[in-house]
Amino acid sequence: MSLPHATDLDAVLRSSLQPTYLEVIDESASHAGHSGAGVEGYGTHFRVRVASPLFDGKTRVARHRLVYDALHFFIAQGVHAIAIETL
Repeated sequence: MSLPHATDLDAVLRSSLQPTYLEVIDESASHAGHSGAGVEGYGTHFRVRVASPLFDGKTRVARHRLVYDALHFFIAQGVHAIAIETL
């Protein structure tokens, strides 16, 4: 099983959340040597900035849950951390 790339997460989030804004940043290289960091230098730590009409009227926790639910498959692939910023 290979580690995911930012484009993989981007595609799933676009399909699931129909975002009006989406930025997926692979921050794995800056976590080298930390817990959960892979030797590959990619695919373990991501930052997601997203705005979606599906967030309307939802709490911050509910918005984050929508993002995590969309990305749950990638956790099994070795993603260690996802920092979420909902806009």
